Amino acid sequence: MTLFGKLSWSAIPIDQPIPLITSIAIMLVILGVLAWATIKRWWPYLWREWITSVDHKRIGVMYCVLGLVMLIRGFADAIMMRTQQAAAINAPGYLPPEHYDQIFSAHGTIMIFFGAMPLVIGTMNFVIPLQLGVRDVAFPTLNSTGFWLTATGALLVNMSLLIGEFSRAGWLPYPPLSEGRYSPGVGVDYYLWAIQIAGVGTLMTGINLVTTILKMRAPGMSYLRMPMFCWTSLASNMLIVAAFPILTATLAMLTLDRYLGFHFFTNEAGGNMMMFVNLIWAWGHPEVYILILPAFGIFSEVFSTFSSKPLFGYRSMVAATLFICIVSFMVWLHHFFTMGAGADVNAAFGIATSIIAVGTGVKIYNWLFTMYRGRIRFETPMLWALGFIVTFVLGGITGVLLAVPPADFVLHNSMFLVAHFHNVIIGGVVFGVFAGLTYWFPKAFGFRLHEGWGQAAFWFSLTGFVIVFGPLYVLGLEGMTRRLQHVEVAEWTPWLLISVAGVGVMVIGMLCQIMQLIVSIRNRDQLRDPTGDPWDGRSLEWYTLSPPPYFNFAVLPDVHGEEAYWTTKRGAIERERLAPEPDYQPIHMPVNNATGFVTAFFATLIGFALIWHIWWLAILGFVGAYATFVIFAWRDREEYEIGVDELRATERERRRAREAWLGLEPSA
Repeated sequence: MTLFGKLSWSAIPIDQPIPLITSIAIMLVILGVLAWATIKRWWPYLWREWITSVDHKRIGVMYCVLGLVMLIRGFADAIMMRTQQAAAINAPGYLPPEHYDQIFSAHGTIMIFFGAMPLVIGTMNFVIPLQLGVRDVAFPTLNSTGFWLTATGALLVNMSLLIGEFSRAGWLPYPPLSEGRYSPGVGVDYYLWAIQIAGVGTLMTGINLVTTILKMRAPGMSYLRMPMFCWTSLASNMLIVAAFPILTATLAMLTLDRYLGFHFFTNEAGGNMMMFVNLIWAWGHPEVYILILPAFGIFSEVFSTFSSKPLFGYRSMVAATLFICIVSFMVWLHHFFTMGAGADVNAAFGIATSIIAVGTGVKIYNWLFTMYRGRIRFETPMLWALGFIVTFVLGGITGVLLAVPPADFVLHNSMFLVAHFHNVIIGGVVFGVFAGLTYWFPKAFGFRLHEGWGQAAFWFSLTGFVIVFGPLYVLGLEGMTRRLQHVEVAEWTPWLLISVAGVGVMVIGMLCQIMQLIVSIRNRDQLRDPTGDPWDGRSLEWYTLSPPPYFNFAVLPDVHGEEAYWTTKRGAIERERLAPEPDYQPIHMPVNNATGFVTAFFATLIGFALIWHIWWLAILGFVGAYATFVIFAWRDREEYEIGVDELRATERERRRAREAWLGLEPSA
C-alpha cells in the first residue's frame, strides 16, 4: 500500500477511447465555464449570491440545474445502450462488455439519484415556502448542506469516468456480484460512497421540508388549506425520512462486507444475499413514490390553474396521497416474486400492489373532473400534464399486470419490465418536472419560457417516448431480457431499430428544450412578467413579485379558505381596489454562510479517499468536516434585520404592478 492507496496512473483509462475522450470533453467544458466566469468577474457575485446562499429559492434553482445537467449525462448513457444493442445484432457492437456494464449501471444510478431526485427536491425547495406563505425553510444552513452533499455524490460518479471505473453490478448492486470477490475493482466503491454521501444530503432535506410543512405555515393556513403540492411534498418527504435510513444501513453493511470482510450478504459464514434484495427494495419502492408524489402535486396545480377551476375532490386527493404514502411500504416484494418466498407471500404482495393503484386512480379521476367544463388553456405546462395522463395510465396498467405473480414469472427481468418502469418514471416524474419547471420558471426568473419551442419540445418528446418504449413491450413479450450487451435473435432487429429511431426523436425534443431556454433568455424583455402572476394562478406563490424578494413576503399573508390567493385576487377585483396597505414590522433573515459548500468539499475528499484507500486523506477530510460544523456552531452572527423602509418599498412595487394588471383604482 502506497501513500496514495490503490491509486496509480493505471487508473486513467488510456486504452479506452470513449471514457477518455468524454472525460476530456467534460473537463474542457468545465474549464471553459470557469474561465468565462473569471473573465466576466462573476466570482464575487457567485460566491455571495449562490455558492454560500441559504435562500431556499437559490438552492432550489441550483438543485434543478444539477438535475438537468445529470439528466443529460444519463440520457447520453441511454443513447449508447440503445445504439449498442441495435449495432450488436449478431455482432460485437462498439462497446465492450465491461464498458457496457458500467454504462447501464451508471444510467440508472444517475437518472434516479442525480437526475430525478435533484429536480424533484429542487422544485419542492423553491415552491413549498412560497405556497405556505413563509419566508424560508425551517433549517436554511442544513438546506445548503444537503444540496452540496448531493452535488458531491454527482461529482464522484462523474470522476469515475476518468479515474478508475464505475460499478458493473447494476444501479442496485446485488450481491454476490457486488461483493469484493466478484467485483474487486473500485467501481462498486464509487457507487457506495457517492450514494451514501448524497443520501445523507437527501435525508437532511427530507427532515427540513417535513419540519417546514408541519411547523411553518402562514397565519390561518391549516393543513386542509394547504395547496395539493404541499400535501404531496409532505408525503414524499415523510417517505424520505422513513426510507433513506434503510438505504444507508443496507449500503453500510455491503461496505463492511467489502472493506472489512464481514458476511452480511455473502454466500458463506451465515450471510444471506437475498436479505440485501429485501432491504434495498424496502427503500426502492418507496423511492418510486418519493419521486412521483411531488409530480402528482405539480399536475394538481397545473390542471387546476389551466382549467380555471378549483381542484376537484380536494379532500379525497389528500386521502389518496396519504393512502399511497402508507401502502408504498407494503409492496416491495413484487420486485422479486421469483425469489421463491412462496405462493402466500407472493399473493399478499400482489394484492397490495393492485390496491395501491386505487389511490392513483382516485387522482386520475379527480384531474379529469377538474378539467370537466373548465376553461382549458392548452399552454405548455398543460400539455405536459395531459401527456402524463395518457402515458402514466398505460404504464400503470402494465404495472398492475406485473403485480400478478404468474404474469411476473413470465415477464420478470425482460424488456417488458424496462418499458413499464420508464413508462411510469418518464411519463410521470420527468413529464411532471418539465411541467413544473415551465409553470414556475416565470416565478423564479421573472420571464416566461418561449411557448412555441416549449410545445415543440413536448410533441417531439412525447412522440419519441412512445416510439422508444412501445417496441420494448413487444420485445419483452417475445422473451428479450434486459442488459444484453449483444443480441443473437435476428427477429428482434426491427423492434430494436424502431426504438433507436425513437431515441433520435427524443434527442430533437431535448434540443428544442435547449433552444427554448436560449430563445427565452435572448427575448426575456418581451417575455417579461411584470405582474407576478402570468398564469392567473390560485396559490400564494403568485402573490409575490417575480422573481420574489429574498424575504418572499413583506408581511405574511392571512389565509382564509382553501385557495387563499385566488380569494384575495377575486375580492380585489370585486372591490376594484387592493386591501389596505399593511402595517410593516422589521424582519430577520438568516445570514449566508459557506458551511454547506466547505462541508461538501471535505466530503468529496472523504469519499475519494475511501474509494482508493487513502486513509490519511480520509482522516483529514473527517477532521475538516467536523471543524466546519464546530465553527458554524460558534458563529457570532446568525441573522440580519430588514428594515421597514425596504419592506414598504418592495410591497408598494408589488401593489402597483397588481393594480396596473387588474385595472384597479390606485392606492392612496
